[in-house]
Amino acid sequence: MSEYLLEMKGIVKQFDGVRALDGIDLKIKAGECVGLCGENGAGKSTLMKILSGVYPHGTWDGDILWDGKPLVAHSVRDTEAAGIVIIHQELMLVPELSVAENIFMGHELTLPGGRMNYPAMYRRAEELMRELNMPDINVALPVMQYGGGHQQLVEIAKALNKKARLLILDEPSSSLTTSEIAVLLKIIKDLKAKGVACVYISHKLDEVAAVCDTISVIRDGKHIATTPMEELDVDRIITQMVGREITAMYPRRDHEVGEIVFEARHMTCLDVDNPKRKRVDDVSFSVRRGEILGIAGLVGAGRTELVSAIFGAYPGRCEGEVWMNGARVDTGTPLKSIRLGLCMVPEDRKQHGIVPDLNVGQNITLTVLKNFSRGTRIDAEAELKTVTEEIARMRLKTSSPFLPITGLSGGNQQKAVLAKMLLAHPKVLILDEPTRGVDVGAKAEIYRLIAELAKQGVAVIMVSSELAEVLGVSDRVLVIGEGKLRGDFVNQDLTQEMVLAAAINQSPPQRMHVATPSAA
Repeated sequence: MSEYLLEMKGIVKQFDGVRALDGIDLKIKAGECVGLCGENGAGKSTLMKILSGVYPHGTWDGDILWDGKPLVAHSVRDTEAAGIVIIHQELMLVPELSVAENIFMGHELTLPGGRMNYPAMYRRAEELMRELNMPDINVALPVMQYGGGHQQLVEIAKALNKKARLLILDEPSSSLTTSEIAVLLKIIKDLKAKGVACVYISHKLDEVAAVCDTISVIRDGKHIATTPMEELDVDRIITQMVGREITAMYPRRDHEVGEIVFEARHMTCLDVDNPKRKRVDDVSFSVRRGEILGIAGLVGAGRTELVSAIFGAYPGRCEGEVWMNGARVDTGTPLKSIRLGLCMVPEDRKQHGIVPDLNVGQNITLTVLKNFSRGTRIDAEAELKTVTEEIARMRLKTSSPFLPITGLSGGNQQKAVLAKMLLAHPKVLILDEPTRGVDVGAKAEIYRLIAELAKQGVAVIMVSSELAEVLGVSDRVLVIGEGKLRGDFVNQDLTQEMVLAAAINQSPPQRMHVATPSAA
């Protein structure tokens, strides 16, 4: 019997003659957690789709051995029957159904006659939640009653209910808080102790280092290295991923800051589902030409609601004033904002950033399509020239501008959304979680791009849940807590502890200085 639970040998996958995977090997023992690392577009998701049966046997070359025997899977149902379960980055839950119904979806327990056996499903769901150290979850409540961290655990409970022996976690912490991530990592360690194997895919390399026993790195569809984690550190993983050392993740802030070009006055947003609750409560701030303003705060603080209202994209009721260059402007819709030079890259690129039915090039030119209109037709040649230039400038990995945007990795979709907004030549650019789900190499590129835009005089507003990112990039930091402005600080000797203290409304340390218009 093989010492490995899983062996993938010489895996090759082609799309339209282009090799997405070129001879990848992967081995995993029972109870082992393997970190699968690589830049966006390296082939991680493609490899996992092969392993989980999304790409059926016969559509790729190579061999997969499971418990030492060939695995021939024609569908996800086949791999799940074997004990291989994938948890995708976008949770596959039905919000309106209960926790128990989501856990048993497709595997319902029934009574004679076909009726659902709810008592049995509730008992088993409660057992699973206790196993995951979450005994207080009411499994009869709709899953939408719980936050992202709890929903992630429901997905893990679904996998355990399918008797998973190998759990694939694809960016499992991308929308979790720090405390929720700690719970997730502890659960993975507990699962390992019970003999469950895991593949952990994440761009958060500190998590990878904390939970993984072995690191496998792939780059451009090729296997680069498989190394025990005890022989690595985060910097060495990065070097293997990108093929070069990234000496400075954050560029030097050496751009000049000029006069005030943007003001938001008395912004207030009411909750979409409960209009009596304010998600943003009377927030005012200004931004100067060439300034990078970071907006920090805990999850649910109201940061996304604030910038969405400014851009004209908030779905609920909101009020307030937006001023640009000393004049009040109408930003009631995203189109009006873009025409004013106020552009935004949204937090949820899949829902609000891309148009999935269009190709890469069409998504990039959406904001400036009028530039290519010649009467009743589009100058396709001029449009393609612009698209090609943007793909090169953003180092966007795509085999063709005509490839469907959904065929790109998450990080490359993000670059396409960024390119789309930059083509509109923004005077003020709002970036909401610009590096979420983006690898370290692409992150460094985005940071450098933000610094270049600031040098060119663009006022940048960046919302981020990563405090290190906010402090590494910003000239000034706003802190939002429970919908209120809790602080406006010059980023000099500012620490994560100081920002967190302001976010939770504790008295900040004495050396934290509030920014004044002259200091900003």
